[in-house]
Amino acid sequence: MFQQIQNRIFKTRRHLFFLTLLFSVVAPLSAAIDVPVYYIARDIESPLPLSLVDKRVEKDGFSGAELGLKDNQTTGKFLGHEYRLIDIFVAEDAEIKESISKAGENDPEIIVANLEADDLLAVADRFPESLLINVRAEDNRVRDADCRANVFHVAPSRAMLTDALAQYLAWKRWNRVIIVKGRHPDDALYAESLERASKRFGLKVIDRKDWTSIPGARRTDSGHHNAQQEIPQFSQFKEHDVLLVADEIDEFGEYLPYRTRLPRLIAGTQGLMPTSWHRSHEQWGATQIQRRFEKIASRTMTRLDYHSWLAMRTLGEAITVTNSADPAILRQHMISDKFKLAGFKGKPLTFRTYNGQLRQPVLVVAPRMLVTVSPQDGFLHQLTELDTLGIDEPQSACKAFKAAE
Repeated sequence: MFQQIQNRIFKTRRHLFFLTLLFSVVAPLSAAIDVPVYYIARDIESPLPLSLVDKRVEKDGFSGAELGLKDNQTTGKFLGHEYRLIDIFVAEDAEIKESISKAGENDPEIIVANLEADDLLAVADRFPESLLINVRAEDNRVRDADCRANVFHVAPSRAMLTDALAQYLAWKRWNRVIIVKGRHPDDALYAESLERASKRFGLKVIDRKDWTSIPGARRTDSGHHNAQQEIPQFSQFKEHDVLLVADEIDEFGEYLPYRTRLPRLIAGTQGLMPTSWHRSHEQWGATQIQRRFEKIASRTMTRLDYHSWLAMRTLGEAITVTNSADPAILRQHMISDKFKLAGFKGKPLTFRTYNGQLRQPVLVVAPRMLVTVSPQDGFLHQLTELDTLGIDEPQSACKAFKAAE
């Protein structure tokens, strides 16, 4: 018995020796590459959560980039690829192009952009030879008429999110919907995407209504009391199946469930929600990355964390295969059929060649449970079912990205 154990130890050491020898031979074949990745975000204090159940997240997304950096470094150390993450948090009222230019001696060539749409386009135009990966802006326009040749999007568009929800409602035959829109510009954009998705998948919009009340203090008894009094009166709607809500900053939508005049499902930005990532997601090995993230961040992974991790892994995959950190070479590889990214969603993820959007399944979740994953069964496409979510190529108004192909 003792001899068998010794033999196993000897074999294990011998395997480790040959693996070490192999990597020592392979590594010199790849040229050493320095890969500075600039992570750019606005340094804005996150809003106070509506509920004590949720904790405020500072610098949302950056911990996901750090996890992606660790994953890239694991492979990169054998290939001579040195990944560095350089974070630039720009003050809320600062001019973003000048702030980035002052941050380093050289212009950044690879940028992970945790920025809203206007800032994203400003940075893309300031550094047209750089490669940008958008992890935040969900605006349809930056993938459509306002697209840029140097910008890829790992964050799903609002069109992808609302299409994912509409597919499920259509599959369930919950076809009659009411759309309630908040008072902010992003709420209007989300409502516009809900309208588009409803038309695309055969939902009937029975009515539309704007929420105009200015909320009082959050987390107060008066806030709950006002909701109890106001919402039944507000929700005097015609017969419908689902109340679709467009409230991106979580101002009023969370008060709607269980308070409307009719007992109906709430969906959209609250209630049954479409999202790229959620803490309840466990399928396809997602538990593994959830636990790894919690270990380094001491909290659950947010969608911005997931997007930032995806951005770093996109770069890691592309640089490993091409053995280059040149933005032009990486771009060509990322839109080629050779690029495939594992994202814990059951399918390899790829980029659309006509607007730089990452194809990906969309989770449809309740607050504590994954309900379903879109695309739904039966929604077919001549290329891939993932292109039933968001802007399809025949409808795309993006010219700049495809022109640079």
